[in-house]
Amino acid sequence: MTNTSPFYATLPVQRRFRALMDAARYAPLPADWTVGIADVVQSTKAIADKRYKAVNMAGAAVIASLTNALGGREFPFAFGGDGASFAVEPGDVALAREALAATAAWADGELGLTLRVALVPVANIRAQGLDVRVARYGPSENLSYAMFSGGGLAWADAAIKRGEFAVTPALAGTWPDLTGLSCRFQEFRAARGLILSLVILPAPGADPAAFRALTEAIVTLVEASPEAGRPLPAGGPQLGWPPQGADLEAHTLPAGSRFKRGRVLARTLLYFLVMRLGIKVGSFVPGVYLRQVVENSDFRKYDDGLRMIIDCTPELANTLERRLAAAAGTARYGLHRQEAAMMTCFTPSPTRSDHVHFIDGAQGGYAAAATALKVSHP
Repeated sequence: MTNTSPFYATLPVQRRFRALMDAARYAPLPADWTVGIADVVQSTKAIADKRYKAVNMAGAAVIASLTNALGGREFPFAFGGDGASFAVEPGDVALAREALAATAAWADGELGLTLRVALVPVANIRAQGLDVRVARYGPSENLSYAMFSGGGLAWADAAIKRGEFAVTPALAGTWPDLTGLSCRFQEFRAARGLILSLVILPAPGADPAAFRALTEAIVTLVEASPEAGRPLPAGGPQLGWPPQGADLEAHTLPAGSRFKRGRVLARTLLYFLVMRLGIKVGSFVPGVYLRQVVENSDFRKYDDGLRMIIDCTPELANTLERRLAAAAGTARYGLHRQEAAMMTCFTPSPTRSDHVHFIDGAQGGYAAAATALKVSHP
């Protein structure tokens, strides 16, 4: 991606994920910035109807449409499974509003999902005694993306559910620029027993130091354990043809395009052959791209709480749950166990190394974990 605002561009890139549990690693957003929030309404029902990939596609579409609207400039964002959060500087608010409105109209018309979208000024969040602080995390040398702290995103998310700060969807038929958004890889099954979706949020009134200690301990346990690892296979995910997400990718093509599914099938067949046979095309090297897919996968994040998708043993999942259950008064948590994970990709250019790949559980993922949190730990 191209350069961004001086504020975000000058933030140091953190390479150790565990370090992001430390609030001192985060810098407050400038006072004139705006936070964007998007989430799929009734995502629990959509997931119950086995529309996992559509829900993920809607969330990733927010990031894709805004990145394209900003001409590829970097900005802070976080993928949430059934939605996304981001922040933009004052000069980009109008573009963000237009992209959000168009994406909401697209999600309704093409996916049959209601995407609730809003823009919340940072000043309104700070008026509540909360903050939005951001850090940059580099999972590899190829790219970085944002982590958030301060409680402001959680407050903004609750505010939009009350109908505040809403961005009105554009007219039916309005189309966002979703260039680079796809979901061509197969689901990847757990290698250690299960795919665990984990959401850990601070309990009301929790001691910040105690919450930090808890999340650091959880991350340390997962990183050190041979019973856990990233959900992606080391050699990269498998490709099949036709791809599982062919119909969804067809929905990303511009309005009025003819023979959408046929076009997707044709270009994904070419992609499948290039990848399967390891054919170098110009500066595109399939083996290098697959390595970068693994390195660039977004399977854990911090946005006012810890969220992870991990491949682990049932025994480790039980250990994590016991550890969290013992932290009453410090954290609320939700876990969801499933057999596989899935990926939604945003690749603005296959010849660049900064493509990003959003990981979620393939049978409920983050949304199911969050539902468990709401039910079990109100």
